[in-house]
Amino acid sequence: MSDEISPLAVRRGSGLRSRGGLWGECLAEFLGTFVLIAFGCGSVAMAVAALPGSGRAATPTTIFLASGDWLLIAFGWAFAVVFGVYVAGGVSGAHINPAVTLAFALRRKLGWHKVLPYWLAQLLGAFAGAALVLLVYNAAIGAYQRAISPGGGPNLATFSIFATFPAQYFNGAVWGPLIDQIVGTAFLLMLVAAVVDARNTGVLANLGPFIIGLVVAAIGISFGANAGYAINPARDFGPRLLAWAGGWDGFAMPGNGPWFSNYWWIPIVGPLIGGVIGILIYDLFIGDVLYARERAGKEEPPPGRAEPEGTERPVQTPAPGPGETEMPGRRP
Repeated sequence: MSDEISPLAVRRGSGLRSRGGLWGECLAEFLGTFVLIAFGCGSVAMAVAALPGSGRAATPTTIFLASGDWLLIAFGWAFAVVFGVYVAGGVSGAHINPAVTLAFALRRKLGWHKVLPYWLAQLLGAFAGAALVLLVYNAAIGAYQRAISPGGGPNLATFSIFATFPAQYFNGAVWGPLIDQIVGTAFLLMLVAAVVDARNTGVLANLGPFIIGLVVAAIGISFGANAGYAINPARDFGPRLLAWAGGWDGFAMPGNGPWFSNYWWIPIVGPLIGGVIGILIYDLFIGDVLYARERAGKEEPPPGRAEPEGTERPVQTPAPGPGETEMPGRRP
């Protein structure tokens, strides 16, 4: 079917080569990240502004009264990852996350010359995706802000549609949110490495993106409230720049709020560190074991299974020693 689809902008010569190379991979990273942010930030906009303002909540300002609101966001981001990976996976591998790109350059032989172009494409895609969410939900955001205060100015709740901030119980400290981002992204890369490792328990029928989406849902459900589980520098910084340009000012850059300040760098540095840690942990505990077994040619029974009781192993007849010949019919 794909062979029958004529290209829109690719012709013979240099255009064909550029689209088939790094430029094409960057386009895929841009679009995959765009899809990620459009659906992910869109789910937050639904919970924060659209549902209350549409008359589908108890009041125009009713949000986060129960864990169900958080589940809407957690599964919204999970689906966003699934479809972002499906869109770009066949071209670039669908990193759609600078932390993944860095970890794969370090441990999965991704060319280092691709790292900065991928990062730029991911950042631009995230910015564009956030811009689409602002365009679609501008009326809902405005209605929510007017319901909160007569002036209707930007507030922290509507800023959370686009970027993250730490929980109040951290009292403005840096280490708590930074550790949270390191841990969350370490889990992300460790589990992504497991899913894509063909030597491990392989995911069949092209279900890898779906499983990775469930990974993101698990991180959001288990760790999300600490700092908004950015676990992706582009996911936070691209929409943060859009929010800064859209009037959220200090909330966005440098990341100041009622109980935090200069927060903008934590969702960048934390995930980059955590991603490297996560893939190193996987390779140390699992990857090296799989490599050793593969090199040794050692066949182990599947985990949890043993040979049936009473099964006899075939007896190996020793080879004749030097100067000996095997007598016909002679067996040990």
